[in-house]
Amino acid sequence: MARDVKKVVLAYSGGLDTSVILKWLQATYNCEVITFTADLGQGEELEPARKKAQLLGIKDENIFIEDLREEFVADYVFPMFRANAVYEGLYLLGTSIARPLIAKKQIEIARKMGADAVSHGATGKGNDQVRFELAYYALEPDITVIAPWREWDLTSRTRLIEFAEQHQIPIAKDKRGDAPFSVDANLLHSSSEGKVLEDPAEDPPEYVYQRTLSPEEAPDEATLITIAFEKGDAVAIDGEALSPASLLTRLNALGKANGIGRLDLVENRFVGMKSRGVYETPGGAILLAAHRGIESITLDRGAAHLKDELMPRYAELIYNGFWFSPEREMLQAAIDHSQAYVTGEVKVKLYKGNATVIGRSSPYSLYNQELVTFEEGAVAYDHRDAAGFIKLNALRLRTLGSRARKISE
Repeated sequence: MARDVKKVVLAYSGGLDTSVILKWLQATYNCEVITFTADLGQGEELEPARKKAQLLGIKDENIFIEDLREEFVADYVFPMFRANAVYEGLYLLGTSIARPLIAKKQIEIARKMGADAVSHGATGKGNDQVRFELAYYALEPDITVIAPWREWDLTSRTRLIEFAEQHQIPIAKDKRGDAPFSVDANLLHSSSEGKVLEDPAEDPPEYVYQRTLSPEEAPDEATLITIAFEKGDAVAIDGEALSPASLLTRLNALGKANGIGRLDLVENRFVGMKSRGVYETPGGAILLAAHRGIESITLDRGAAHLKDELMPRYAELIYNGFWFSPEREMLQAAIDHSQAYVTGEVKVKLYKGNATVIGRSSPYSLYNQELVTFEEGAVAYDHRDAAGFIKLNALRLRTLGSRARKISE
Protein backbone atom coordinates (compact mmCIF):
# COMPACT_ATOMS: atom_id res chain seq x y z
CA MET A 1 0.00 0.00 0.00
CA ALA A 2 1.46 3.36 -1.05
CA ARG A 3 1.92 5.77 1.85
CA ASP A 4 3.30 8.85 0.12
CA VAL A 5 -0.02 10.22 -1.18
CA LYS A 6 -0.35 13.90 -0.36
CA LYS A 7 -3.72 14.86 -1.85
CA VAL A 8 -6.55 12.65 -3.16
CA VAL A 9 -9.77 13.45 -5.05
CA LEU A 10 -12.58 11.22 -3.83
CA ALA A 11 -15.78 10.49 -5.76
CA TYR A 12 -18.10 11.34 -2.87
CA SER A 13 -21.83 10.82 -2.51
CA GLY A 14 -22.21 11.78 1.14
CA GLY A 15 -23.55 8.33 2.01
CA LEU A 16 -22.22 5.95 4.62
CA ASP A 17 -19.74 4.13 2.39
CA THR A 18 -18.00 7.17 0.90
CA SER A 19 -18.05 9.00 4.25
CA VAL A 20 -16.22 6.06 5.81
CA ILE A 21 -13.83 6.06 2.84
CA LEU A 22 -13.15 9.77 3.39
CA LYS A 23 -12.16 9.23 7.01
CA TRP A 24 -10.27 6.03 6.17
CA LEU A 25 -8.19 7.89 3.56
CA GLN A 26 -7.27 10.53 6.10
CA ALA A 27 -6.38 7.95 8.74
CA THR A 28 -4.58 5.49 6.46
CA TYR A 29 -2.71 7.81 4.12
CA ASN A 30 -2.51 10.91 6.34
CA CYS A 31 -3.42 12.89 3.24
CA GLU A 32 -5.58 15.86 2.29
CA VAL A 33 -8.94 14.78 0.84
CA ILE A 34 -10.86 16.66 -1.84
CA THR A 35 -14.45 15.57 -2.39
CA PHE A 36 -16.23 15.57 -5.73
CA THR A 37 -19.98 15.08 -5.93
CA ALA A 38 -21.63 14.93 -9.36
CA ASP A 39 -25.27 15.75 -10.04
CA LEU A 40 -26.12 13.30 -12.82
CA GLY A 41 -29.84 13.47 -12.18
CA GLN A 42 -29.90 10.84 -9.46
CA GLY A 43 -32.83 12.65 -7.87
CA GLU A 44 -31.16 13.40 -4.55
CA GLU A 45 -30.44 16.75 -2.91
CA LEU A 46 -26.69 17.29 -3.03
CA GLU A 47 -26.25 19.98 -0.39
CA PRO A 48 -26.28 17.36 2.40
CA ALA A 49 -23.12 15.95 0.80
CA ARG A 50 -21.45 19.34 1.21
CA LYS A 51 -22.51 19.59 4.85
CA LYS A 52 -21.38 16.04 5.55
CA ALA A 53 -17.97 16.74 4.04
CA GLN A 54 -17.67 19.92 6.10
CA LEU A 55 -18.63 17.99 9.24
CA LEU A 56 -15.84 15.52 8.48
CA GLY A 57 -13.29 18.33 8.36
CA ILE A 58 -13.07 19.06 4.63
CA LYS A 59 -12.35 22.70 3.82
CA ASP A 60 -14.86 24.54 1.62
CA GLU A 61 -12.25 25.04 -1.11
CA ASN A 62 -11.79 21.26 -1.22
CA ILE A 63 -15.47 20.47 -1.75
CA PHE A 64 -16.60 20.27 -5.38
CA ILE A 65 -20.24 19.77 -6.38
CA GLU A 66 -21.13 20.06 -10.07
CA ASP A 67 -24.37 19.85 -12.02
CA LEU A 68 -23.38 17.61 -14.93
CA ARG A 69 -26.84 16.70 -16.20
CA GLU A 70 -26.60 18.52 -19.53
CA GLU A 71 -23.06 17.36 -20.23
CA PHE A 72 -23.99 13.82 -19.23
CA VAL A 73 -26.87 13.58 -21.69
CA ALA A 74 -25.38 15.62 -24.54
CA ASP A 75 -21.86 14.17 -24.55
CA TYR A 76 -22.36 10.65 -23.22
CA VAL A 77 -25.97 9.42 -23.36
CA PHE A 78 -26.84 10.85 -26.78
CA PRO A 79 -23.67 9.59 -28.54
CA MET A 80 -24.39 6.14 -27.10
CA PHE A 81 -28.00 6.22 -28.30
CA ARG A 82 -26.88 7.17 -31.82
CA ALA A 83 -25.41 3.67 -31.82
CA ASN A 84 -28.60 2.07 -30.39
CA ALA A 85 -26.24 0.52 -27.86
CA VAL A 86 -27.67 -2.38 -25.86
CA TYR A 87 -25.48 -4.79 -23.86
CA GLU A 88 -26.37 -8.47 -24.21
CA GLY A 89 -29.51 -7.59 -26.13
CA LEU A 90 -31.31 -5.86 -23.26
CA TYR A 91 -29.30 -3.54 -21.00
CA LEU A 92 -29.25 0.18 -21.91
CA LEU A 93 -25.95 0.79 -20.05
CA GLY A 94 -27.23 3.39 -17.59
CA THR A 95 -24.56 2.83 -14.95
CA SER A 96 -21.74 2.16 -17.41
CA ILE A 97 -22.12 5.44 -19.30
CA ALA A 98 -21.96 7.60 -16.16
CA ARG A 99 -18.58 6.39 -14.92
CA PRO A 100 -16.30 7.97 -17.56
CA LEU A 101 -17.77 11.42 -16.93
CA ILE A 102 -17.28 11.17 -13.15
CA ALA A 103 -13.73 9.94 -13.69
CA LYS A 104 -13.00 12.73 -16.17
CA LYS A 105 -14.12 15.38 -13.68
CA GLN A 106 -12.05 13.80 -10.90
CA ILE A 107 -8.96 14.01 -13.07
CA GLU A 108 -9.72 17.63 -14.00
CA ILE A 109 -10.04 18.52 -10.31
CA ALA A 110 -6.84 16.62 -9.49
CA ARG A 111 -4.96 18.69 -12.05
CA LYS A 112 -6.49 21.93 -10.82
CA MET A 113 -5.78 21.20 -7.16
CA GLY A 114 -2.42 19.53 -7.59
CA ALA A 115 -3.67 16.17 -6.30
CA ASP A 116 -1.53 13.10 -6.88
CA ALA A 117 -4.27 10.49 -6.35
CA VAL A 118 -7.93 9.71 -6.99
CA SER A 119 -10.26 7.34 -5.17
CA HIS A 120 -13.64 5.70 -5.70
CA GLY A 121 -16.08 3.63 -3.67
CA ALA A 122 -16.56 0.73 -6.09
CA THR A 123 -16.25 -2.77 -4.65
CA GLY A 124 -13.69 -5.36 -5.65
CA LYS A 125 -16.30 -7.64 -7.22
CA GLY A 126 -18.01 -5.22 -9.57
CA ASN A 127 -17.51 -3.62 -12.96
CA ASP A 128 -17.34 -0.03 -11.70
CA GLN A 129 -13.82 -0.38 -10.31
CA VAL A 130 -12.69 -1.27 -13.83
CA ARG A 131 -14.63 1.56 -15.47
CA PHE A 132 -13.34 4.22 -13.09
CA GLU A 133 -9.75 3.11 -13.21
CA LEU A 134 -9.49 2.56 -16.96
CA ALA A 135 -10.77 6.11 -17.38
CA TYR A 136 -8.34 7.50 -14.80
CA TYR A 137 -5.35 5.87 -16.45
CA ALA A 138 -6.43 6.83 -19.97
CA LEU A 139 -6.66 10.50 -18.96
CA GLU A 140 -3.75 10.67 -16.48
CA PRO A 141 -1.40 7.69 -16.96
CA ASP A 142 0.70 8.32 -13.83
CA ILE A 143 -2.13 8.99 -11.38
CA THR A 144 -2.24 6.97 -8.16
CA VAL A 145 -5.54 5.14 -7.70
CA ILE A 146 -6.82 4.19 -4.26
CA ALA A 147 -9.57 1.59 -4.16
CA PRO A 148 -10.44 1.16 -0.45
CA TRP A 149 -12.67 -1.88 -0.92
CA ARG A 150 -9.62 -3.76 -2.24
CA GLU A 151 -7.40 -2.61 0.62
CA TRP A 152 -9.23 -2.31 3.90
CA ASP A 153 -10.65 -4.90 6.27
CA LEU A 154 -14.07 -3.26 6.64
CA THR A 155 -15.69 -6.14 4.83
CA SER A 156 -19.17 -6.02 6.34
CA ARG A 157 -21.92 -3.53 7.09
CA THR A 158 -21.29 -4.05 10.80
CA ARG A 159 -17.59 -3.18 10.43
CA LEU A 160 -18.44 -0.07 8.42
CA ILE A 161 -20.86 1.15 11.08
CA GLU A 162 -18.36 0.42 13.86
CA PHE A 163 -15.73 2.46 12.03
CA ALA A 164 -18.23 5.29 11.49
CA GLU A 165 -19.12 5.34 15.20
CA GLN A 166 -15.46 5.34 16.23
CA HIS A 167 -14.84 8.40 14.04
CA GLN A 168 -18.05 10.29 14.84
CA ILE A 169 -19.46 9.89 11.33
CA PRO A 170 -23.23 10.50 11.44
CA ILE A 171 -25.27 7.44 10.44
CA ALA A 172 -28.84 7.73 9.22
CA LYS A 173 -31.26 5.45 11.03
CA ASP A 174 -32.12 3.59 7.84
CA LYS A 175 -28.43 2.78 7.32
CA ARG A 176 -27.95 0.89 10.60
CA GLY A 177 -29.58 -2.29 9.35
CA ASP A 178 -28.75 -4.23 6.24
CA ALA A 179 -30.15 -2.46 3.17
CA PRO A 180 -32.55 -4.77 1.27
CA PHE A 181 -30.72 -3.95 -1.96
CA SER A 182 -28.25 -1.39 -3.32
CA VAL A 183 -29.21 1.37 -5.73
CA ASP A 184 -27.33 3.43 -8.30
CA ALA A 185 -29.23 6.12 -10.18
CA ASN A 186 -28.76 8.90 -12.68
CA LEU A 187 -30.86 10.73 -15.26
CA LEU A 188 -30.81 7.75 -17.61
CA HIS A 189 -31.72 4.95 -15.23
CA SER A 190 -31.80 3.36 -11.81
CA SER A 191 -30.07 0.09 -11.00
CA SER A 192 -30.92 -2.18 -8.08
CA GLU A 193 -28.75 -5.14 -7.07
CA GLY A 194 -27.96 -7.49 -4.20
CA LYS A 195 -29.66 -8.88 -1.12
CA VAL A 196 -33.34 -9.59 -1.97
CA LEU A 197 -32.42 -9.66 -5.67
CA GLU A 198 -29.55 -12.13 -5.52
CA ASP A 199 -31.66 -15.22 -6.25
CA PRO A 200 -32.49 -15.01 -9.99
CA ALA A 201 -35.35 -17.48 -9.55
CA GLU A 202 -37.29 -15.11 -7.28
CA ASP A 203 -39.49 -12.30 -8.57
CA PRO A 204 -38.26 -8.82 -7.67
CA PRO A 205 -40.46 -7.30 -4.94
CA GLU A 206 -42.56 -4.43 -6.25
CA TYR A 207 -40.91 -2.03 -3.78
CA VAL A 208 -37.65 -2.38 -5.71
CA TYR A 209 -39.08 -0.32 -8.56
CA GLN A 210 -38.64 3.41 -8.01
CA ARG A 211 -38.94 5.04 -11.42
CA THR A 212 -41.85 3.27 -13.06
CA LEU A 213 -45.41 2.30 -12.36
CA SER A 214 -46.11 -1.34 -12.98
CA PRO A 215 -47.65 -1.88 -16.43
CA GLU A 216 -50.77 -3.17 -14.68
CA GLU A 217 -51.18 0.15 -12.87
CA ALA A 218 -50.50 2.27 -15.96
CA PRO A 219 -53.43 4.10 -17.59
CA ASP A 220 -55.85 2.16 -19.77
CA GLU A 221 -55.59 4.88 -22.41
CA ALA A 222 -52.49 5.22 -24.59
CA THR A 223 -50.32 8.34 -24.58
CA LEU A 224 -49.23 9.56 -28.03
CA ILE A 225 -46.13 11.70 -28.45
CA THR A 226 -44.00 12.98 -31.32
CA ILE A 227 -40.22 13.14 -30.95
CA ALA A 228 -38.18 15.27 -33.33
CA PHE A 229 -34.60 14.33 -34.25
CA GLU A 230 -31.73 16.27 -35.79
CA LYS A 231 -28.66 14.33 -36.94
CA GLY A 232 -29.51 11.41 -34.69
CA ASP A 233 -30.23 13.34 -31.49
CA ALA A 234 -33.67 14.01 -30.04
CA VAL A 235 -34.33 17.75 -29.90
CA ALA A 236 -38.07 18.24 -29.25
CA ILE A 237 -41.19 16.56 -27.90
CA ASP A 238 -44.58 17.47 -29.36
CA GLY A 239 -43.07 20.50 -31.07
CA GLU A 240 -41.38 21.89 -27.94
CA ALA A 241 -37.62 22.27 -28.27
CA LEU A 242 -35.82 20.97 -25.19
CA SER A 243 -32.23 20.75 -23.98
CA PRO A 244 -30.80 17.21 -23.83
CA ALA A 245 -31.29 16.84 -20.06
CA SER A 246 -34.74 18.44 -20.12
CA LEU A 247 -35.80 16.16 -22.97
CA LEU A 248 -34.67 13.01 -21.17
CA THR A 249 -36.38 14.23 -17.99
CA ARG A 250 -39.63 14.65 -19.92
CA LEU A 251 -39.32 11.20 -21.47
CA ASN A 252 -38.64 9.73 -18.03
CA ALA A 253 -41.89 11.19 -16.70
CA LEU A 254 -43.83 9.87 -19.69
CA GLY A 255 -42.23 6.46 -19.39
CA LYS A 256 -42.84 6.28 -15.65
CA ALA A 257 -46.53 7.06 -16.02
CA ASN A 258 -46.93 4.33 -18.64
CA GLY A 259 -44.92 1.58 -16.95
CA ILE A 260 -42.14 1.62 -19.54
CA GLY A 261 -38.50 0.63 -19.10
CA ARG A 262 -38.38 -2.18 -16.55
CA LEU A 263 -35.73 -4.87 -16.95
CA ASP A 264 -34.87 -7.89 -14.80
CA LEU A 265 -31.51 -9.10 -16.11
CA VAL A 266 -28.84 -11.67 -15.36
CA GLU A 267 -25.75 -10.26 -17.05
CA ASN A 268 -22.13 -11.24 -17.54
CA ARG A 269 -19.86 -8.88 -15.64
CA PHE A 270 -16.51 -7.98 -17.15
CA VAL A 271 -14.76 -9.29 -14.02
CA GLY A 272 -16.04 -12.78 -14.78
CA MET A 273 -19.17 -13.50 -12.74
CA LYS A 274 -22.85 -13.36 -13.53
CA SER A 275 -25.01 -10.90 -11.61
CA ARG A 276 -28.71 -10.17 -11.39
CA GLY A 277 -29.89 -6.57 -11.59
CA VAL A 278 -33.21 -4.78 -11.87
CA TYR A 279 -33.03 -1.74 -14.11
CA GLU A 280 -35.47 1.05 -14.87
CA THR A 281 -34.80 3.15 -17.96
CA PRO A 282 -38.16 4.74 -18.82
CA GLY A 283 -36.98 7.62 -21.00
CA GLY A 284 -34.18 5.60 -22.55
CA ALA A 285 -36.54 2.84 -23.65
CA ILE A 286 -38.72 5.39 -25.45
CA LEU A 287 -35.70 7.11 -26.97
CA LEU A 288 -34.26 3.85 -28.31
CA ALA A 289 -37.54 2.89 -30.00
CA ALA A 290 -37.94 6.35 -31.51
CA HIS A 291 -34.34 6.54 -32.74
CA ARG A 292 -34.61 3.19 -34.48
CA GLY A 293 -37.86 4.44 -35.96
CA ILE A 294 -36.31 7.50 -37.58
CA GLU A 295 -33.30 5.48 -38.74
CA SER A 296 -35.62 3.01 -40.48
CA ILE A 297 -36.47 5.60 -43.13
CA THR A 298 -33.25 7.63 -43.27
CA LEU A 299 -30.46 5.03 -43.21
CA ASP A 300 -29.45 3.01 -46.24
CA ARG A 301 -29.72 -0.76 -45.75
CA GLY A 302 -25.97 -1.28 -45.88
CA ALA A 303 -25.28 1.44 -43.31
CA ALA A 304 -28.10 0.28 -41.05
CA HIS A 305 -26.99 -3.34 -41.10
CA LEU A 306 -23.34 -2.42 -40.54
CA LYS A 307 -24.37 -0.31 -37.54
CA ASP A 308 -26.24 -3.29 -36.11
CA GLU A 309 -23.14 -5.46 -36.60
CA LEU A 310 -20.89 -2.92 -34.86
CA MET A 311 -23.31 -2.16 -32.03
CA PRO A 312 -22.59 -5.19 -29.79
CA ARG A 313 -18.87 -4.41 -29.89
CA TYR A 314 -19.54 -0.73 -29.12
CA ALA A 315 -21.89 -1.63 -26.25
CA GLU A 316 -19.36 -4.06 -24.80
CA LEU A 317 -16.66 -1.39 -24.86
CA ILE A 318 -18.87 0.94 -22.83
CA TYR A 319 -19.94 -1.81 -20.44
CA ASN A 320 -16.32 -2.84 -19.85
CA GLY A 321 -15.11 0.72 -19.27
CA PHE A 322 -13.31 1.56 -22.51
CA TRP A 323 -15.06 4.88 -23.25
CA PHE A 324 -11.71 6.65 -23.62
CA SER A 325 -10.20 3.98 -25.87
CA PRO A 326 -9.20 4.53 -29.52
CA GLU A 327 -11.47 1.72 -30.69
CA ARG A 328 -14.55 3.32 -29.09
CA GLU A 329 -13.63 6.66 -30.63
CA MET A 330 -13.17 5.02 -34.05
CA LEU A 331 -16.57 3.38 -33.81
CA GLN A 332 -18.11 6.66 -32.61
CA ALA A 333 -16.76 8.47 -35.66
CA ALA A 334 -18.39 5.91 -37.97
CA ILE A 335 -21.64 6.01 -36.02
CA ASP A 336 -21.76 9.81 -36.00
CA HIS A 337 -21.08 9.87 -39.74
CA SER A 338 -24.10 7.63 -40.27
CA GLN A 339 -26.36 10.15 -38.51
CA ALA A 340 -25.95 13.01 -41.01
CA TYR A 341 -29.48 12.54 -42.40
CA VAL A 342 -31.16 11.01 -39.34
CA THR A 343 -33.52 13.95 -39.03
CA GLY A 344 -37.29 14.01 -38.80
CA GLU A 345 -40.19 13.13 -36.53
CA VAL A 346 -41.38 9.89 -34.95
CA LYS A 347 -44.81 9.22 -33.46
CA VAL A 348 -44.69 6.89 -30.47
CA LYS A 349 -47.55 5.22 -28.62
CA LEU A 350 -46.92 4.63 -24.92
CA TYR A 351 -49.15 2.00 -23.41
CA LYS A 352 -48.79 -0.33 -20.44
CA GLY A 353 -45.07 -0.99 -20.61
CA ASN A 354 -44.64 -0.61 -24.36
CA ALA A 355 -43.22 2.17 -26.51
CA THR A 356 -44.39 1.50 -30.07
CA VAL A 357 -43.46 3.52 -33.14
CA ILE A 358 -46.62 4.22 -35.14
CA GLY A 359 -45.38 6.84 -37.60
CA ARG A 360 -42.20 8.39 -38.94
CA SER A 361 -41.35 11.16 -41.44
CA SER A 362 -38.20 12.90 -42.64
CA PRO A 363 -37.17 15.40 -45.31
CA TYR A 364 -34.37 12.91 -46.06
CA SER A 365 -36.52 9.79 -46.15
CA LEU A 366 -35.36 6.96 -48.41
CA TYR A 367 -38.81 5.41 -48.36
CA ASN A 368 -40.37 5.55 -51.84
CA GLN A 369 -44.06 4.70 -51.81
CA GLU A 370 -44.15 4.26 -55.59
CA LEU A 371 -41.49 1.55 -55.37
CA VAL A 372 -43.26 -0.51 -52.71
CA THR A 373 -46.90 -0.03 -53.68
CA PHE A 374 -48.92 -3.01 -54.94
CA GLU A 375 -50.69 -0.68 -57.31
CA GLU A 376 -49.55 -0.40 -60.90
CA GLY A 377 -47.55 2.71 -61.68
CA ALA A 378 -44.69 4.11 -63.71
CA VAL A 379 -41.75 3.40 -61.43
CA ALA A 380 -38.09 2.59 -61.88
CA TYR A 381 -38.58 -1.08 -61.13
CA ASP A 382 -39.15 -3.82 -63.65
CA HIS A 383 -40.47 -7.03 -62.12
CA ARG A 384 -38.67 -9.03 -64.84
CA ASP A 385 -35.31 -7.87 -63.47
CA ALA A 386 -35.88 -10.00 -60.40
CA ALA A 387 -35.47 -13.25 -62.38
CA GLY A 388 -31.84 -12.55 -63.26
CA PHE A 389 -31.14 -11.23 -59.78
CA ILE A 390 -32.44 -14.45 -58.23
CA LYS A 391 -30.57 -16.70 -60.68
CA LEU A 392 -27.26 -14.95 -59.99
CA ASN A 393 -27.74 -15.30 -56.23
CA ALA A 394 -28.82 -18.91 -56.65
CA LEU A 395 -25.78 -19.89 -58.76
CA ARG A 396 -23.60 -21.11 -55.90
CA LEU A 397 -26.58 -22.82 -54.24
CA ARG A 398 -27.38 -24.68 -57.47
CA THR A 399 -23.73 -25.67 -57.82
CA LEU A 400 -23.70 -27.02 -54.26
CA GLY A 401 -26.97 -28.84 -54.91
CA SER A 402 -25.55 -30.47 -58.05
CA ARG A 403 -22.53 -31.73 -56.12
CA ALA A 404 -24.69 -33.09 -53.32
CA ARG A 405 -26.84 -34.96 -55.86
CA LYS A 406 -23.76 -36.53 -57.53
CA ILE A 407 -22.41 -37.68 -54.14
CA SER A 408 -25.74 -39.22 -53.17
CA GLU A 409 -25.93 -41.12 -56.48
